[in-house]
Amino acid sequence: MQKITSEMLIEKAASLLENGTVNRVIGWKKGEFSYDITPAVFTSAEELKSEFVFSDFCGANLSKYLIEQTRKDDSKSLVFLKPCDTYSFNQLLTEHRFNREKVYAVGVPCEGMVDIDKVKALSGEGISAIVENDSFLKVITLYDGDKEIPTKDVLAERCINCKSKKHVAYDELIGDEGEVMASARFDEVEKLEEMTEEERFAFWQNELSRCIRCNACRDVCPACTCERCVFDNPESGIENKAISDSFEEKLFHVIRSFHVVGRCTDCGECSRVCPQGIPLHLLNRKFIKDINSFYGKYQAGEEVGSLAPLVNYTLDDIEPAKAVEKGEPDNA
Repeated sequence: MQKITSEMLIEKAASLLENGTVNRVIGWKKGEFSYDITPAVFTSAEELKSEFVFSDFCGANLSKYLIEQTRKDDSKSLVFLKPCDTYSFNQLLTEHRFNREKVYAVGVPCEGMVDIDKVKALSGEGISAIVENDSFLKVITLYDGDKEIPTKDVLAERCINCKSKKHVAYDELIGDEGEVMASARFDEVEKLEEMTEEERFAFWQNELSRCIRCNACRDVCPACTCERCVFDNPESGIENKAISDSFEEKLFHVIRSFHVVGRCTDCGECSRVCPQGIPLHLLNRKFIKDINSFYGKYQAGEEVGSLAPLVNYTLDDIEPAKAVEKGEPDNA
């Protein structure tokens, strides 16, 4: 597979800006460190050349940023989409969250993004720079010297269990279209299902007890696009953003997962941005696995306009009692 570089994407974006195809570019911006990369909007070739970057640390899914950018005016936005991002792109279109005519989507292949926490675990703190090579990272630290770490050893969990390298939406494609992958993404869910109710409760109590209600998971989620969220309503009784010892407070995550059932594309952004390292994607994958089991395989965002089984009633829909009779899991 052809290695996609920052220079290639900068050249593409600059040419589309210059010929008037687009008026802005949604991409990734350099931070203070080489691994500190954030989504950004560019409006000139000069900005692109000085700040745009595409690297193994560009994990952010840019699809959600289209909602705000396409509302600003009648101009057109270029957005770079990795394969998994295109599923969120399609799902947002299905929900009419942005105007497709105001977007020029460029698909870029991805062989997996790096989890900086895994890098730090192997190299130690005090990283001053990371130099990327084809198959390894050269990590330069302030205290422990330079280290070479194989990239495959520090891939993000969602990339290790990637569901698809295929772009399901684009106007232009750089590199290969890719294919749907054979994935082991439900293995951890099955381990949870094998636990007793007490063990499962203890697992989530331990994980969710670390939640600080920063709302990063909600804010980054492409499926959470309500202009006013129930969790921000002071009259709801569930606005609390402080640490709480009550497990009821941690049901924030369970409730949020229910809100995106059938719409979650399993992009993994919730777990990526969680500052406490909570495996929030496992909640969503549990629902996805059950949908596949009860209604037949369904992938949100695979096609624009496809309806999730929970909002697409048929006479063959399964009932909870039938699920138990068939020996299907009925726990969460």
